[in-house]
Amino acid sequence: MKRAGPLITLLAGLLLGLFMLSLNATTGEPAPTSLERSTVSPPASPTPPASPPASPAQPRVPAVRSPSPTPPQDAKYAGRTQDDRASVAITLRKGKAVAYYCDGRTQEAWLRGDVAADGSMRLKSKSGATLDGRVEADRVDGTVTVRNAGHPFTAARAAKPAGVYRATTEVRGTKVDGGWIVLQNGRQVGIVNRDGEPAAAPPIDPRTGAVTIDGEQVTARPVAP
Repeated sequence: MKRAGPLITLLAGLLLGLFMLSLNATTGEPAPTSLERSTVSPPASPTPPASPPASPAQPRVPAVRSPSPTPPQDAKYAGRTQDDRASVAITLRKGKAVAYYCDGRTQEAWLRGDVAADGSMRLKSKSGATLDGRVEADRVDGTVTVRNAGHPFTAARAAKPAGVYRATTEVRGTKVDGGWIVLQNGRQVGIVNRDGEPAAAPPIDPRTGAVTIDGEQVTARPVAP
């Protein structure tokens, strides 16, 4: 009876060992000790991706402006209407224009106005006549409208003595107003008004502008705007 104590102690130890073995078999590896838990480092935070390098600043390119159109150069033009019934002469100077339409008999018109940078022009007379045209290279194409009738024309660039001339004076008490167009080939077309009555004009000397009207010599001068 006295030897039962050690046996009981040995049996209790065996039972405790069996219990621990069964516990490890069901839970896997034993839980780490407190020392092991304190030495485990937390997972490192993911490193943020590096920012792409900033692209270099692009230099500013100044806007290219289209050159402004330049107005037509100062020049003279002379020509005939398409029906060959009248002549037209135009003088350009500093963006202004003066034109003369003349059939050499009874119809004439003095027209004035501006010339746009693109060469277009719309000239008008005091009596209501109009000239719509455009400078194209070395000529002017357009239409003169007189008394509601349109007269298309082409006037080529001209050099002196070709051009348009005018003489306004008084001869023997009569008011005289004469206009002449001298074409490139020397042909002349003109009208002289005597107190408002039109008639064919006598020829002028293109070199000097001298002309004899009703027995008196007067001087016709080039017309400019």
